[in-house]
Amino acid sequence: MAKLYVVPTPIGNLDDITIRAIKVLENADIILCEDTRRSQKLLNHFGLKSNLRSHHKFNEHKALDKIVDEIILGNNVALITDAGTPGISDPGFLIIRSCLTKKIEVECLPGPTALIPGLILSGLPMDKFIFEGFLTPKKGRSSKLKALFSETRTMIFYESPHKLIKTLNDFQSTFGSERRISVSRELTKIYEETIRGSIKEILKIFENKKPKGEFVIVVNGRKN
Repeated sequence: MAKLYVVPTPIGNLDDITIRAIKVLENADIILCEDTRRSQKLLNHFGLKSNLRSHHKFNEHKALDKIVDEIILGNNVALITDAGTPGISDPGFLIIRSCLTKKIEVECLPGPTALIPGLILSGLPMDKFIFEGFLTPKKGRSSKLKALFSETRTMIFYESPHKLIKTLNDFQSTFGSERRISVSRELTKIYEETIRGSIKEILKIFENKKPKGEFVIVVNGRKN
């Protein structure tokens, strides 16, 4: 039987794609992607041609049965997102779960994701950590942060540029101004940067410097 292949793609630097990922994309009958225009540029860069189909958070529920049927009929399907590993703060969970429920084999390739480089570059403890992704912007945000107040493991978050300052302010209110954090942006790209310091120090930097790029925020856990 055919498979669903979960294929990570570069988060910035196209040289980070793996040889195995290229082979899977080359041989896939169907490639599911968030943005067909963006993914076509990736395929063009590596000289790949394939059948791209849009698969994003707005249509993934409706598309599940059709995709599963395609695989049952013998079509190998590759799942990619705009950047990084599908399912990690990106679409992917629903189709993976659906395939596993229907006893369809799922093969996941290792590859790029922003959270691990962000953690390593932070200089904070990396033996135990939790990944929270994007905090909910509204309902449940306050209670979630309160629940994390006593967390002793290193915490990793994603954030967009227009919400960064609000999130840093919320962190300061929750964890205190002296809690150590790091903020990485544009990982693997030309303007990659990691800033380390207290929440108060980092907040001051971005209040005077407009945030640009996608961010990984790493927060030191509470000391016992």
